[in-house]
Amino acid sequence: MKHTIFILFIALLLGSCHQSPSDKADFIADDLMMEEMIPITRQELSSPPPLPPWETKEVIKKKIIKDGRIGIEVDNLEQTKKQIDSLVVKHGGYYANERLNNSDWQISYNLKIRIPSNSFEKLIGEIETGGGEIKYKEIDARDVTDQFIDLEIRLENKKNYLKKYNDLLKQAKSVKDILEIEERIRGIEEEIESTTGRLKYLSDLVDYSTLNLEILKPKDYKYQPEKRDKFTKRLKHALSKGWFGFVDFIVFVIKIWPFWIIVGIIVYAWKKYRNRKKNKE
Repeated sequence: MKHTIFILFIALLLGSCHQSPSDKADFIADDLMMEEMIPITRQELSSPPPLPPWETKEVIKKKIIKDGRIGIEVDNLEQTKKQIDSLVVKHGGYYANERLNNSDWQISYNLKIRIPSNSFEKLIGEIETGGGEIKYKEIDARDVTDQFIDLEIRLENKKNYLKKYNDLLKQAKSVKDILEIEERIRGIEEEIESTTGRLKYLSDLVDYSTLNLEILKPKDYKYQPEKRDKFTKRLKHALSKGWFGFVDFIVFVIKIWPFWIIVGIIVYAWKKYRNRKKNKE
């Protein structure tokens, strides 16, 4: 019995001695890895990863063209006109056109006002609260931002093309190449001028709004008969016109004297022909 226990003890001792240190290290490393992965996984589940930062894009300023039409009936036309003049000067505007109409029914001012766009609504509000009855009102706003962007992109591309052709012109050697490149450059420069002019025109419409304002004052209609001269004066005028007409007729008859000579020759020849015909019969 003792001999058997001794043999088992020796076998266990030899088995533990044959176990390599690397196996023990791998076992310990696996345990440590598991212990480290568990808290990491729990942390990821409890707090999700942050979202990517927002991309900031350049904000494009809207290009709006504002136009308006307003008609106001007032009691004192001249006083209202002076008030409008002061409002236009106050907001830094000007009259593009000013017209006065005076008829049997009413007297009115038609004013085409160009006003900075940031003062457009203020001017309309002050006109509306300045007195008078509003007969009509129409306000329009057009978004031309896309047109601006398109024209600016085209202008930039044409300027780049112009730079490239100028570089090619410096490198050209033959007269033919120089003439062709100069012709291309001339066409591009004309397109650049046209696009630049279109941009300036749109910019002016955006920066300065247009308001067509009509201020009118009705009149009490009065019948005014047509003014006519006295009978004696009209009779003298008729006699003088008749005499001048007769003189003009005589002058016309004398003026066509060659026609009378031709008519006389034709009549004489016709009579002579008839007389000869009668004599033969």
